Amino acid sequence: MKKELQNKLFEKYPKIFKQRELDRTVTAMCYGIACGDGWYTLIDEMCGNIQNRIENVNRNKSEEEHIDCQATQVKEKFGGLRFYVQGSDDFIDGIIDLAESMSYRICSECGNPSTPQKRRGWIYTLCDNCQNRE
Repeated sequence: MKKELQNKLFEKYPKIFKQRELDRTVTAMCYGIACGDGWYTLIDEMCGNIQNRIENVNRNKSEEEHIDCQATQVKEKFGGLRFYVQGSDDFIDGIIDLAESMSYRICSECGNPSTPQKRRGWIYTLCDNCQNRE
């Protein structure tokens, strides 16, 4: 993902992406968001829902019971989005599962409707236009 888009997500959701500045011995978030720009909106919406969940749960719980969900790695693998976190609950896991499954229908490069396709021995989720570009 372009640094500009990645930084928008980091600025909008600083608590979720808290680990982005940590060392690679601690987290893979130091490598940034390793997927195409086409999934920007999907990740943005997912993080918005995660942030809403965190705020709603934490508003009604004591400090010890607060959710502190942090992304540990965001990447593309086998044509789909992988969004790894620590400190989630079942509801947040469901949000992530839904976004990951939706990624198989969204071109990772441009965001248009798509399906997974093989390209040079690798599986990517690309629309026909992006698939034929190279």
